[in-house]
Amino acid sequence: MGNSFILHLIRHAPTAGNQAKQYIGWTDEAVLPFKAEPDASQIAVWGSDLKRCRQTAACLFPNAVYHASPDWRECHFGEWEQKTYAELESNGLYRNWVDDPFHFAPPNGESLHQLATRIERAVKALPDGDEFTILTHGGPIRYLLARATGESIQQQTASHGHRITLVWKTRKAVEEGDLCTSFSAVPLMANVNT
Repeated sequence: MGNSFILHLIRHAPTAGNQAKQYIGWTDEAVLPFKAEPDASQIAVWGSDLKRCRQTAACLFPNAVYHASPDWRECHFGEWEQKTYAELESNGLYRNWVDDPFHFAPPNGESLHQLATRIERAVKALPDGDEFTILTHGGPIRYLLARATGESIQQQTASHGHRITLVWKTRKAVEEGDLCTSFSAVPLMANVNT
């Protein structure tokens, strides 16, 4: 694709907390068993330093060197880690955060603005090159999708075990905040419903 800049974004396989519909931002859970066709040709993958991303990468890309960074982590949900919507829905601060996640943050957690700052830093830290595979979480993927398409983050979905490919004309276009020129999503794992 010439000088195009391409990000392949993959959300980790589900965890027990995901299945229980808990917020597990920085909680370091292992993935549940899953089936996928490994890609032995991939030699490098970047992503979150949390166990669920490293384990997913090891299964999907068994020959790849994994470049872990905490900048690719999910949003830190602070005191709401491992809680569900049902446990939080009557909390006024939680309602404020749901309505405006860029300006409100969970107690001792981070806002979507803080997450966005980390993700932008992670993208800029990628080495020279024009195509990268990233193993990360729902929040970072939804943020990058919103940024790439010009839509709101609430309109974005990031399914477990899917590869979302975003393409920009150049790396400079990404750094300048341009919209992507194309995106697609394909499933990589069997029996992944969350």
